[in-house]
Amino acid sequence: MTPRFDLADLRLFILAAEEKSLTRAARAMHLSLAAASLRIKALEARLDLRLLYREPTGVTLTPAGLTLLRHARRMMRQAALLQSAVDRHRQEITGHVRIYANTTAVSEFMPAVLRDFLRSHPAISVTLEEKLNPDIAQGVRDGAADLGVLAGPVAVRGLQRIPFSTDRLVVAVAQEHALAARSAVRFAAALGYPQVGLHTGSTLLHFLEQKAAEAGLAPQWRVQVGGFEALCRMVEAGVGIGILPASAARRHQAGLRLLALDEPWAPRERSIVLRQPAPRYVQALIEGIRAAQ
Repeated sequence: MTPRFDLADLRLFILAAEEKSLTRAARAMHLSLAAASLRIKALEARLDLRLLYREPTGVTLTPAGLTLLRHARRMMRQAALLQSAVDRHRQEITGHVRIYANTTAVSEFMPAVLRDFLRSHPAISVTLEEKLNPDIAQGVRDGAADLGVLAGPVAVRGLQRIPFSTDRLVVAVAQEHALAARSAVRFAAALGYPQVGLHTGSTLLHFLEQKAAEAGLAPQWRVQVGGFEALCRMVEAGVGIGILPASAARRHQAGLRLLALDEPWAPRERSIVLRQPAPRYVQALIEGIRAAQ
């Protein structure tokens, strides 16, 4: 069996060799002489080798002890380098953050948040992936992501949830559309018209199809696009109407009318979910998300 080395034992051994005295080595390590002697004897027993000659005037090294001293010093230098490298991670807030987020977060506000965060934390790197809301919570719970950004009622058992803003879904229509004179519209009425939606796999598309299924309805997807800007431009061109978060719609609303979606689930609370305890750099990113809203 390969013997295991305790760094404290090695440090005691090195001090004893350098001081030529186990008494002085014990004093430097804040140990009793009896405790220091037991540690050296245990080290010799693990190695099945005699390391020190004990003499009335002190200790001297055996040939095996000289070999151990050379390698022990090297190990202690490597341990010091390791500690220094780890300390730099704490001092510089160095690390990697894995984020799972919904469609709105990925395409709308996280780019600006990450720009500012990465500018002030140059030693941090980030992976940002778009996921469905249930998958976000599960990914954080399983450790696949460090934090998640989601919206709406999602089970987050075992995680800390930090609400940070509220958005609401609206209906975007072209200015000449039949619904344009209204201020609000029910979901069922909106589904009576051709729809422009996001790509398959997006959080919002999944949510709207789920709500339609609950009402016994099916959206008529005329076009599916990759982002909110493209969705708004399709709506402006008269291809169909679109349901999207108000924050995204306002950014791209030129040529559109925005109607309130008259449903109790239209307001969507945005939350951050994470496991505890979180590293300092994850906490710093959370503060950046909250400050940006």
